[in-house]
Amino acid sequence: MFDNLSYKLEKAFQTLKGQGRITEVNVATTIKEIRRALIDADVNYKVAKEVTDDIKTKALGKDVLTAVSPGQLLTKITNDELTALMGGTIEEIDIQGNPAVILIAGLQGSGKTTFSGKLANLLNKQGRSVMLAACDIYRPAAIDQLKVLGEQIGVEVYAEPENKNAVEIANNALKHAKTNSKKTVIVDTAGRLAVDEEMMDEISRLKKALDPSETLFVVDSMTGQDAVNTAKAFNDRLDFNGVVLTKLDGDTRGGAAISIRRVVDKPIKFISHGEKMEAIDKFHPDRMANRILGMGDVVSLVEKAQQTFDEEEARRLNKKIRKNQFDFNDFLSQLEQIKKMGNIKDLMGMIPGMGKALKDIDVDDDSFKPIEAIIRSMTHEERERPEILNGSRRKRIAVGSGTSIQQVNNLIKQFGDMKKFMKTMNKMGGGRRGLAAMNPFGR
Repeated sequence: MFDNLSYKLEKAFQTLKGQGRITEVNVATTIKEIRRALIDADVNYKVAKEVTDDIKTKALGKDVLTAVSPGQLLTKITNDELTALMGGTIEEIDIQGNPAVILIAGLQGSGKTTFSGKLANLLNKQGRSVMLAACDIYRPAAIDQLKVLGEQIGVEVYAEPENKNAVEIANNALKHAKTNSKKTVIVDTAGRLAVDEEMMDEISRLKKALDPSETLFVVDSMTGQDAVNTAKAFNDRLDFNGVVLTKLDGDTRGGAAISIRRVVDKPIKFISHGEKMEAIDKFHPDRMANRILGMGDVVSLVEKAQQTFDEEEARRLNKKIRKNQFDFNDFLSQLEQIKKMGNIKDLMGMIPGMGKALKDIDVDDDSFKPIEAIIRSMTHEERERPEILNGSRRKRIAVGSGTSIQQVNNLIKQFGDMKKFMKTMNKMGGGRRGLAAMNPFGR
């Protein structure tokens, strides 16, 4: 999301390269470029000016240590200011109550229903008994969409398809939740194409009737500054508790993420990206600032891996690697685990320096498809004993997977090289739990 902003900020810091110290003259040029970069990213102009003024004031009041260059110092100050601008610290949702009620609001198309499913999935995995309530009585597919998501994640969905009274449905859902010992009820509400009185009146009545412990406003980050203006209009009427930014994997300039906290004075609590039910994260202002400045986000990457990879499976895999019994079934299992972590380019962008390297490179989740197709075209015996893959078998696999014999050969060769490396490491006493990414179809 922040590729262009990161690139422009990096160029701004380069104006201090070779400078021995920060002066009013050289910092003024850099600050001007930083402000321009923020405005180009659709950050509110007033917010961009306030932030850059603060950066300038702090930069001119700092003595540059001999071990730190002016560019590094300004990067650190900018990082601190961006972190503070986006809220400073992580803010948790309030899930108190019996049951706790979380009301979801926002415009049509902002991703409310998908986010409701993601949040239910997250809370369900944390051991809370969750129920979804379908209170969007206007969009024809809304109830069906929520039911599909509920079935996908194993969460009950309460719906009254024939009832056209959202407040009545919500109250009935709450009674049902209490009767069935549900600890959390997530209420998906209707959106409109624009802010209107009818919409505001309905969501206000829902909030009054439900008295939710948490009201979240869902914002489509691709709408940029308009998202901030809409959030302000909703907050003036609804006084919500927090913001959810969706579609962060889209082609957006990121201005909403940076300036929405300052404008509405409400924290961003979650970010959502992609359609996968696991593609939801708590919002960490410091980590987002690091990513904006091209420093990556290794902590989030590790957390995603911990959430996705099964410890028992990791122990089983480690045992097989130590015995040099790792096969294509194991490799396929690891690919599936990696895919669950989220968008591949987004994950790679969390590695420091990778965001810049991937700026003009198209990396998508389809990158693994040829590898999966080849492995799935093998027989069970071939997956367990790759050494039996002779010429005729390879030709059959290529035809069955829709790839070339060269691609099949590349995968088998790289798999063999990886097993040799594992065997060498085992002899040296260095067992491995993780696997390096392997793609024989690289660009």
